[in-house]
Amino acid sequence: MAHLRSRRRRALVLPVGLALIASLGFLPAGSASAAPADVPVAVSVDGPKLSYVVNTNGGHSTVKSVKKAIAKAGGTVVIAYDQIGVIVVHSQNPEFGKTIRKVRGVASAGATRTKPLTAQTTTDIEAEQPLSAKEAQAATAKASDDQDALEPLQWDLPAIKADQAHKKSLGSSKVTVGVIDTGVDDTHPDLAPNFDRRASVSCVGGTPDTADGAWRPGPGESDHGTHVAGTIAAAKNGTGVTGVAPGVKVSGIKVSQPDGFFYTEAVVCGFVWAAEHGVDVTNNSYYTDPWLFNCEDDPDQKALADAVTRATRYAEGKGVVNVAAAGNSDMDLAAAELTDDSSPNDTTPGERVIDPNECLDIPSQVPGVVTVSATGAKNLKASYSNYGLGVVDVAAPGGDRTAYQTPEAPAVNGLILSTLPGGGFGYKGGTSMASPHAAGVAALIKSTHPYASPWLVKTLLNVQADATSCTNPYDIDGDGTVDAVCEGGKNKNGFYGAGTVDALDAVRR
Repeated sequence: MAHLRSRRRRALVLPVGLALIASLGFLPAGSASAAPADVPVAVSVDGPKLSYVVNTNGGHSTVKSVKKAIAKAGGTVVIAYDQIGVIVVHSQNPEFGKTIRKVRGVASAGATRTKPLTAQTTTDIEAEQPLSAKEAQAATAKASDDQDALEPLQWDLPAIKADQAHKKSLGSSKVTVGVIDTGVDDTHPDLAPNFDRRASVSCVGGTPDTADGAWRPGPGESDHGTHVAGTIAAAKNGTGVTGVAPGVKVSGIKVSQPDGFFYTEAVVCGFVWAAEHGVDVTNNSYYTDPWLFNCEDDPDQKALADAVTRATRYAEGKGVVNVAAAGNSDMDLAAAELTDDSSPNDTTPGERVIDPNECLDIPSQVPGVVTVSATGAKNLKASYSNYGLGVVDVAAPGGDRTAYQTPEAPAVNGLILSTLPGGGFGYKGGTSMASPHAAGVAALIKSTHPYASPWLVKTLLNVQADATSCTNPYDIDGDGTVDAVCEGGKNKNGFYGAGTVDALDAVRR
C-alpha cells in the first residue's frame, strides 16, 4: 500500500509482476445571539497541543460568542470559517473538547488528530513504477499524428472513450478542476499550459497560503497530487501524456502534511477555497485522517464529519462538483458491519467493528459527493477497490496488477501512466487514479454545458455512464476463491454504480 499506516490512502501502489448529519442548520438568518455557558476561568494548559474543529449553530453573533468561550477554555483560534460555522482551534487543555461541547451555540467539537502538533519530518510515503526509457521510446514510435508521445501506453483513455472525445472537444479553458491533494508541480511541461495559479493554494494547517509555489509538493514529499493532476488535464501538446480533459484548467490545493496526513482543518480549508475561487470540480483522492471511518456516536469523529460535510455542501452551493475515491481496502461499504483495524492511523490503531451506515469515510461518503470505484484494463473491478450498492456512483479506470488485468498492446502496464514532479512520468494504481478520470469527465460535461448546476453535471455523469453488469463470481486472482460479491443489476450495482464514465457522451450536446 502507498501509506503503511493507512489502508485507504491515496494510491494503491502495486508491485511490478451516520446517516451523517442529515440537516446541519448552520448560520440561519436572523438567529438570536447565544451566550456561552460558564467555562472555568483557570484551565490546564499542560497537555499535548492538539488541533480541533468547533462547529457552531446560529449566526455571526453566535460565532463571536463561541470564540470568547474558546479563549476561556484555553483555546486559540487559528482561523474561523464563519460562512460555514467552523472554527479551527489549537489547545493544550486536555479537557478542551469536553468543555467546549457544553457551550451554548456549539453543535459539535472534536480533536482532528490523536497525536500532538509537532514539526513534521519528511518521509517517503509513496512509490511508483517509473516509466522506463525503453517503454517511452517504443510508445513514441507507435504514436499516431494525433496522439501525444506516450499516449499509446494510456489504455485508460480508450477505456472511457476519451480518445474519441478529444476529436470533438478537449474541454474549455474556462473550467477549472481543483486537485485537493498532496500538491501539484505546476512546472511540469504537461501541466504548466493548463495550470490555474489564481485557484491554487496550500491549506496545510487549515489556513490558506497563497505564496508562490506553496501548492507544490516539497522536496521528498508525495508525488501523488501531480500524478492525479496529469490524469485530469495533462495538455495535448505532442509530448508526454494526455489528460482526460486536456483543454481545461487544473489547480493545486495542497492539504496534506509533509508526512502525508490529510487532517480535517486542511480539508475544510480546501473545499472553502475551491468554493470561493472559481473551481468547478474538485478531485479528492484521499480519506480524512486519522479515522478510516468517522462514527456519529463518537464526539470527536462526529465533529470531523460535521465540519467536512459543511465544507462540501458549501462548495456545492457555490457551483462545485465534488468527486472522491471509494478507497482501496476491497471493502463492501454497504455491508451490515465492517472491521476497522487501522484507526487512528496517526498513533496506535485498534480494532473496532463499525456500521458503515453510521460511520462514514469522509469525504467519499459525504452526501452529494460523487464516489468512484476503480476498474482495471479488462474493465473489471480492480482487486483492491472498495464497492457497495448505493454507495458507489460510477466507476473509472484506476489500474490493477498487470497479471490480473493485462492491457492490450501497445500498452504494457496495467496501472495508470501520468505525470510526476520534475517533468517525469510513472505508473500508479488505486481508486486515487479512478477518481480523477471521473473528475475529468465531469469537467468535460461542464465544458459542454457551462451553465449546468452541480446537480445536472452529476446527473449527466451517471446517465451517460456505460452500464456495466455485475461480475459474479468475482475471482480476480484466479485462485478459486470468490474475492467479492457484486449486488444489483446492470444499470446500478455495487461494483460499478451507474457504470463506467463516458467521455465521448460528455462532449456531445
